[in-house]
Amino acid sequence: MGKPDTRRLDKAIQQNERKLAAVQNREMWPLTGSERRAVLGAVVSGTRSLHRGNGTARADRQMDTAWQSAETRLIAEIVALKSERQRIVTEAATAKTAKKSSGWW
Repeated sequence: MGKPDTRRLDKAIQQNERKLAAVQNREMWPLTGSERRAVLGAVVSGTRSLHRGNGTARADRQMDTAWQSAETRLIAEIVALKSERQRIVTEAATAKTAKKSSGWW
């Protein structure tokens, strides 16, 4: 029995880690549609209030909240994928041990 096939999960983990790094650099491409709308809505709100001569504190808070929720979502996805990978590796090890112990020698 060979190693467990975790290539699909490894690729997904790596992709989500790239997305997390991009979100931390405030890039828009890894955001979902609702997250993108929230960020752009905060930008528009800040622009409007700045044009009126008010401060942009509320819009800044909205934008920070949107970025933070995207980071939280990606971190949760990475944790879930890593735990799934660990489960597969553990199952393969258990199966290998059971196969060895059931042998004649």
